[in-house]
Amino acid sequence: MAGNTGYFPSLMFPRRPDFGSDGSEIFLQSNLFPIILNNAVVFHYKVMIIPDRKIKQLNRDIVNCIIQTYKNIFGNAVYDGRGNLYLRNPVHMQDSLNLEFYTIFPIDGKNECFTVTFRFIAQLNLGIFNDLLNSFSSIHPYFFAQCIRALSVILRKSPTLKYISIGRSFFSPCYDDNVALGEGREIWFGYFQDTLPSQWKMMLNVDIVASPFHKSLPVVEFLWEVLGKQSRKEKMKPLTDTERQKFAKEMKGLKVEVTHCGTMRRRYKVLNVTKHSVRNQVFEMKLMNGSSFECTVEQYFLDRYKQQPLMYSHLPCLQVGAQPRVIYLPLEVCNVVQGQKCLKKLTDHQTNAMIEATACSAPDRKNDITELVYQNALYEDPFLREFNVNVSTNMIELKGRKLLPPCIKYGGKKQTQVLPNNGVWDMRDKQFHYGVHINVWTIVCFDSPSNCSLASIRNFSKLLRKLSSDAGMTFSKEARHITFPLLDVKRVEPMLYQLKESISELQLILVILPGKTKVYAEIKRMGDTVLGIATQCVKAINVVKPRTQKVSSLCLKINVKLGGVNNILLPRIRPKVFNEPIIILGADIIHSLKSENRRPSVASLVGSMDAHPSRYASSVRVQSRKKQYIQDMSMMLKELMIKFYQITHFKPVRIVLYRNIMTENGLDRLLAQELLAMRHACIMLEPEYKPGITYIALHKRHHTRLFCVNKEDELGTSGNVPPGTTVDSGITHPTNFDFFLCSHPGVQGTSRPCHYLVLWDDNKFKSDELQRLTYQLCYTYARCTRAVSMPAPAYYAHLVAFRSRFHFNDVDMERESEDSVLNSLANAVKLHKNANDGMYFA
Repeated sequence: MAGNTGYFPSLMFPRRPDFGSDGSEIFLQSNLFPIILNNAVVFHYKVMIIPDRKIKQLNRDIVNCIIQTYKNIFGNAVYDGRGNLYLRNPVHMQDSLNLEFYTIFPIDGKNECFTVTFRFIAQLNLGIFNDLLNSFSSIHPYFFAQCIRALSVILRKSPTLKYISIGRSFFSPCYDDNVALGEGREIWFGYFQDTLPSQWKMMLNVDIVASPFHKSLPVVEFLWEVLGKQSRKEKMKPLTDTERQKFAKEMKGLKVEVTHCGTMRRRYKVLNVTKHSVRNQVFEMKLMNGSSFECTVEQYFLDRYKQQPLMYSHLPCLQVGAQPRVIYLPLEVCNVVQGQKCLKKLTDHQTNAMIEATACSAPDRKNDITELVYQNALYEDPFLREFNVNVSTNMIELKGRKLLPPCIKYGGKKQTQVLPNNGVWDMRDKQFHYGVHINVWTIVCFDSPSNCSLASIRNFSKLLRKLSSDAGMTFSKEARHITFPLLDVKRVEPMLYQLKESISELQLILVILPGKTKVYAEIKRMGDTVLGIATQCVKAINVVKPRTQKVSSLCLKINVKLGGVNNILLPRIRPKVFNEPIIILGADIIHSLKSENRRPSVASLVGSMDAHPSRYASSVRVQSRKKQYIQDMSMMLKELMIKFYQITHFKPVRIVLYRNIMTENGLDRLLAQELLAMRHACIMLEPEYKPGITYIALHKRHHTRLFCVNKEDELGTSGNVPPGTTVDSGITHPTNFDFFLCSHPGVQGTSRPCHYLVLWDDNKFKSDELQRLTYQLCYTYARCTRAVSMPAPAYYAHLVAFRSRFHFNDVDMERESEDSVLNSLANAVKLHKNANDGMYFA
């Protein structure tokens, strides 16, 4: 694809300038399997179904019924569940452009009539497409997209028939392999499959995946699991209001099927759980003569289904219908439908169980993927055979490069320089590049004195002051006050106000918490947005049993929050782009979960404020959750550019943006919106101000993995590729400027490299220059002494957006309108001036 974004005529994705050569060679494999197209020709038809229920599985069932009925016309046609059908041979349509079929299909026990129309769209020669990939030629964007879509649908046809399809992943309800998470949830294991273009042919990307699902149980049993009720005595008690709300939160949006209508298992989507029990919930019962009377759900079921007496009439009902046709169902006549992925937030325990159950070393993952591809027997797939498509069962082998790490410079008298080893270095016997001096600070402990005694706190304080002094960050004296307030969110605000008023020039509040608690969010809201005082939280267990490593990590965070600089890149090894004023930006958007439909999205932008780059400032906004681009990008960038000039007295000659993205779809629209906004920000500052902009999309949520061919190259017990492993050929885009970089030392599971896609480049970077810059920025993250998985500004942008969600703490999002919520939250995320001048988010 010759760089054309297809959205805005003047915006073109830049072509790859060259291939990188820095670093030492490393032999790799990737979980990509070459696809052989064999001059396949595909005929594309548009499918229209009337009435359109917009349910993919229903659409598949209807169209597949027609395909099977008229096999002589359609052969092994493949359909995507939306509006696209692909055939190996054309359908002969006499005089009409359309081919229409009428079919009767059963839905929820009732037969419904559908009209299905097929219209010819295009003939796609996949062989020509393959030749163009192999020759690195320009490919028209429309032809490029249509060929990939057709190939993807062909390859997904067989798995769709055998497994439960969710997005691009396939799952099988194999109960022996499922891992219970508690509260009605369990882990299902499956695999991911996608079709990707590479520099010489199409590839099939296959990966092992695991996701949380809701258990398929009778709803009554599901209730017991969610609430943790085990004894019969507990089960026979009515639910408390708190229990009902917890159950309702879990049930809303789930599909259930009824069991009281014989073989007709009608399905419904749960809207709510009633406040009243089956015994007390009433509805208006209409009679044949037009009159009506109030009837309880219990009485209705006793009269209508006498053979099924209700056992749990003390429990609430499920509401599955909205006004004017409200339907109430007793829990005991419903089952949770199988195969529903859990889209709600996992508890901490469930998250830890997911990590533990799914962590898999790189060599084991490679073996599992290879075995999966072999078991799927793609060489026997009738649909691949129909379209003359073959898939290799061997992972692609390629050459990568291992980049050299940057040298890190510290401060103090020694001005120590350290070269990281496998992405890690030691700060012992070294001092911060610039350590702050803390005159006034206080400690607040929200744990009880019996759990976290005054003696333990003083011992911890002594260790903190010693280690910070060794690192070049000094505390002039002990904490002013040590207080033990009650663990109550409502007490946080008045207590912190009192501390600020009673202790003049307070710089730091160290907060000790018993564990995860809502108090944390309130402390951050008050410190960041109201008082402008740095806060540092620490778990009580780490105070009672302090470890040097944990306390040293606290020193790293505190120094940066108060304006210090922990370390810098050795100036003489920095990329030459730093020879002139440059601002490095990171940008991110955090979207709320589908279950949090009232929460808006949070957009963040951070920018470097020095030449190291080590200090960063931030800007944050709330916006509509439907938008994938940063709506107020121009004003946010303008704020950071002004701040950059105020601090450095220079105007940036170059702007480099690392933009976190959720998906690689729609990058043309994203670039069009945000690049033009960045240009507008510069023009607002000065009409003729045109710094060179490089816009790099950073994608972490992909499924491409890299594996070492030689065991001696593997890192540690996890067997991952070493930090600095870079790939810009073989598995990258045919013509566009992109590369994969695994910058961090993976200690658990299989490392996921970042995929960097250069969407715009006024600065004309060469591959080596940009890869070196990107890798070095992964060593500038202030919170630890190890390389991280993405450049520090991109990481900071994520922290800023995530932190802003804590600032929502006192906004009632349920009672206000959407516009009112956005206005309230826009004010809630405004930082205090003191916080806005520093890295409060570190």
